[in-house]
Amino acid sequence: MNVAVVGGGIFGVTAALELRARGCDVTVFDPGPLPHPLAESTDISKVVRCDYGGDEPYTILGERALDGWRRWNAAWPVARYHESGVMFLSRQPMQRGGFEHDSYELLARRGHHVERLDAHAIAARFPAYRPGAFVDGYFHRDGGWAESGAVVADLAMQCLAAGVAIRAHTVKRLVPDGVVLDGEHVPYDAIVVCAGSWTQHLVPELAGSLRAIGQPVFHLAPANPSLFEAERFPVFGGDIATTGYYGFPLAGGIVKIANHGTGRPVASAVERVVTADQEQALRAFLRDALPALADAPITHRRLCVYGDSLDGHFWITRHPEQPHLTIAAGGSGHAFKFAPVLGALIADTVLTGDNALADRFRWRSALQAAAPGDAARAK
Repeated sequence: MNVAVVGGGIFGVTAALELRARGCDVTVFDPGPLPHPLAESTDISKVVRCDYGGDEPYTILGERALDGWRRWNAAWPVARYHESGVMFLSRQPMQRGGFEHDSYELLARRGHHVERLDAHAIAARFPAYRPGAFVDGYFHRDGGWAESGAVVADLAMQCLAAGVAIRAHTVKRLVPDGVVLDGEHVPYDAIVVCAGSWTQHLVPELAGSLRAIGQPVFHLAPANPSLFEAERFPVFGGDIATTGYYGFPLAGGIVKIANHGTGRPVASAVERVVTADQEQALRAFLRDALPALADAPITHRRLCVYGDSLDGHFWITRHPEQPHLTIAAGGSGHAFKFAPVLGALIADTVLTGDNALADRFRWRSALQAAAPGDAARAK
């Protein structure tokens, strides 16, 4: 089978590798470079976790992905996944139905090493936090962060080594037997659209189901870097389902803090800017929770544009009227952690029309806005 993969982000490169491993001739189309600077997969880091509230299917998928990250580390010349652990903190005592409580309960039931933290333990072990800012939560050893941009670059190199063609072109439109570039029609047996927040432009019938939502990302240079080293400052969510804020330990002198919340719609590239209001909201959070960062210089700002689905679940499904066309999109800001298992889900869909989570990731264009699939996302 001759397959075109449109988009070279984390969906695209993992799909291309898996399809090639299963004997397909694969071409990836992306305007480049990889990682593309505007792609959701880009930046220095993404969280790797299997903490999903009470959502067991995502938790199980996260466990499989964690095993995959460890295998990739063992195989790669440079480890790109850093198992610092993840810590989710709450401003109030954890309550049933909340993200922190339900994650803690499910993970403990599934045999994970999760350690409950009270206000005293947080203050004693993690001195960057203002005492009393968070009074409950847990530390989970199984998780951490991945060097996201570097991972995409490495996987793209693996694609080339495996015989995948990568063409630096923008696909203008899709046709029943292939793709159209600038004045060139290229035929393919199957097409996989992995175009992130651009997906709905290539598949216009998805315009009401997928949308581009911008989330602010900040790189800060702390005056006291020792407070933010991984053993004292693991990946964290700061009452994340309420505030949206999460962050990473020190890497290259930088602490990255970002928001995983409602965001704001983005209609064009010129709107990909962090606003003054978003920066003020960050400073307010830091003054309250992480005072040593409250006045830290911001060395880089970025609006991470999610390819959002209305319910927060991914779309990994064939087009109901065009079986040669598979959609692999709707990452909704929480797909990257699943990188080691995404390729198999996508390849299964391309080759058989089915995958292990087909009911969740199905074509659902009649969907109305629903509860987000990621329980960590602030409403």
